[in-house]
Amino acid sequence: MYLRYYLILIIFSVLLLSGCSTSSDINTKWVGSWSTAQQLTEPRNNPPEPGLNGNTIRQIVHVSVGGEELRFRISNKFGAEPVEITEIHVAKSLEGSSIDSATNTALTFSGESAITLQPGEAALSDPFSFDLEKLSNVAITMHIESIGQEITGHPGSRTTSYILEGNHVTAAEFSDPVTTDHWYLIDAIDVKAPEHFTSVVTLGNSITDGRGSGTNKQNRWPDELSRRLQANQETQDVAVLNAGIGGNCVLRDCLGPAAVDRFERDVLNQTGVKWLIILEGINDIGGVRSDEQADELVQDLAAAYEQMIQKAHAQDIKVYGATMLPFGGSFYDRPASERARKGINEWIRNSGKFDAVIDLDKALEDPENPGQLLPVADDGDGLHPSERGHQLIAEAINLSLFEEPAE
Repeated sequence: MYLRYYLILIIFSVLLLSGCSTSSDINTKWVGSWSTAQQLTEPRNNPPEPGLNGNTIRQIVHVSVGGEELRFRISNKFGAEPVEITEIHVAKSLEGSSIDSATNTALTFSGESAITLQPGEAALSDPFSFDLEKLSNVAITMHIESIGQEITGHPGSRTTSYILEGNHVTAAEFSDPVTTDHWYLIDAIDVKAPEHFTSVVTLGNSITDGRGSGTNKQNRWPDELSRRLQANQETQDVAVLNAGIGGNCVLRDCLGPAAVDRFERDVLNQTGVKWLIILEGINDIGGVRSDEQADELVQDLAAAYEQMIQKAHAQDIKVYGATMLPFGGSFYDRPASERARKGINEWIRNSGKFDAVIDLDKALEDPENPGQLLPVADDGDGLHPSERGHQLIAEAINLSLFEEPAE
């Protein structure tokens, strides 16, 4: 009698506890919510005076998915000297340099607030609690004790950063800061998310980096894609990580490392990646001067795409190829370069190597003037999309590409 009662009590207790599981009991994983493709900052894009030595910089980033537990990555990948940072804080961003002080959170690295990054080194912060809303802006504020002349960064931030002399990591607002539209040292933000969350990396050049979008508007085409994904109930678990670099090439170092060389760092090593969109090659094409060069380049680009596809597939990442946008009327507009563009677009469409094709050439081409961008999509130089053009790129992407098939 007593044994039976005791067993019933145990079973009831187990059922009660299982019904009260916390979020920590649910299967979770780290997924990237924001990242940027880093490079050695060119001298013309280095921080303006007073510089970063001994000073504070506040940088604003726009995340994709939200979460309640985060970690932050910082990098000295391209620096030649150690970078000494005394403090890093993360807070919800308001207007300009203002933050919500109630959310200002001090980060630690292995339990310490200060960190020194050796040349080539990157570091992840300790996980920290933070109420991160999807599609929100986050301010990353750091006081840098020492940094060399060669700085790891991302020139095409399309977002204003704020520099103030001295240590002001807790300031609610910077008073009379020096401003610059570049990022330095900041690399990525990951969120702890349910197991089914994934991310898509957008690999590209200035078009993906946001040339033609509005400063501080967060309306690059990857941002617009993220908004569409979050508005669609079936894809709200998909984050977007922008790996675009302005002036970048696939096959050789133009601005930033060649796509084939940065592929592992900027794509394969990102957190939670399941999808990849490749929209890159137009700067390789722009240098073509003859039909022979055009035909050779098509073969070389195709081989590079195949190499990237194979590496991605080895990590169970699906790869979507985007056709090159029209550039008639631009400084790249020559018969040989157009021959190369058409040739590689045909390969992207018909080779069968990609898991799917996103035909941006057709989506943004002016039917009245074949080979040119739609007037509404042209930022004015015949090459880069306007703000509306960035929207059209995002709208041309079928969201079903990111929906998981039913088990």
